[in-house]
Amino acid sequence: MAWTWSWRPVLALIIIFALVVYEEWVSTPSCTDLDHQPAIELNLNHPDDLKVMMVANLLLLGSEAGFFNLYFRDYYLSKFFRKSFESLKPDMLLILGDVSAKGSELTKSEWASVLHQFHGLLGPFIDLPYHVILGDRDIGECSELNVKSINWITSNFPGLDLAGCGAFEISNISFVSLNAVALLCGNNNLRFGVEKVVERESVDLQMETEGATEEMNKASQLRETDHNFGWKENTISSGSGPVLLLHFPLHQTADINCSGVNALKRTLKLSRESSNMLGSRSLVETGPYKLSQTIPPNATEYIFQALKPRIVFSAHTHEFCDQLHSDGTREVTVPAMTWNARDDPGFVVATFHRNKRAVSVSYCSLARESHVVIAYVSFVILFLSTMLIARTPLLRYLTIW
Repeated sequence: MAWTWSWRPVLALIIIFALVVYEEWVSTPSCTDLDHQPAIELNLNHPDDLKVMMVANLLLLGSEAGFFNLYFRDYYLSKFFRKSFESLKPDMLLILGDVSAKGSELTKSEWASVLHQFHGLLGPFIDLPYHVILGDRDIGECSELNVKSINWITSNFPGLDLAGCGAFEISNISFVSLNAVALLCGNNNLRFGVEKVVERESVDLQMETEGATEEMNKASQLRETDHNFGWKENTISSGSGPVLLLHFPLHQTADINCSGVNALKRTLKLSRESSNMLGSRSLVETGPYKLSQTIPPNATEYIFQALKPRIVFSAHTHEFCDQLHSDGTREVTVPAMTWNARDDPGFVVATFHRNKRAVSVSYCSLARESHVVIAYVSFVILFLSTMLIARTPLLRYLTIW
């Protein structure tokens, strides 16, 4: 009996310690490099490289979060952020929309609770540059757009103008974020505001390109007597523009197999099957727009012609996708980073190398909610079984007496 009583607390402590170790281990992301570029070719891990962590569809509930979300899903989401920061050490954080699950339905005070939760999630990222773009859950669909409300929301996120767009440069990498929801709408002030940003960035791009080619033209004039004006028009080639950030993916002219990356074929197939099985999750299909929604064809063509984006990052679908458009522009769709949307959340890490055109992308997967729940149930059963086994000799001793 003495042996039993002395080991009961020790066994309990061992199980609790194992649970803590498990939580730390399961919160660490597993990342896969999609490009497999030789380190010698890109000079990887150079101090001038810019590593950006990109997440999407946080679907925060703020004050409306129930017990399960508050003490389980939100708890692990916070751990995911912390462990991702510790293991990846990014230079910047980008959130590609849908910070709130029901933002378009919230009052200012309810939005304030979502913002408080969001700033709590940032934790270790609070001292890093970060940028947030607006999603359809944040501001609603076209028929519900409230300019005053959107202006208030944009004022709470750094770098956004009144139309919900932004443009910034970090480590010589130019980024442009557009309010993709406004691009789905007809003629309204928000859409006009987005178009102004596109035109402004297009003019800046042309002036940059013309400035660079002017010196080349002067040198060529020493050898050529005629002037080839057509050549000047073609100097702005695809991929010469900024990194484009959107909530909705751009329109594709043909069916694209997002699992085209060999290293992720199996992973993406399992992800889609899991997403279909868990389609009943309470928040997946409650957004203003279907998960298949994309930027309209005319707006997509307008963006390609005006901005010539170097690479495009989008979200909304809750799924990961890596694809090439017809002009060769690469678009990476960032998956949802919350168990509110899918059983297997994830995010993307993009590294912009000092070789200005080189961008390497890694897909990072996080623990499945179903696996974590099973693990917790197993720990509880093990703990209760241990206590019962340890108690059995005592019961026998008392029965004898």
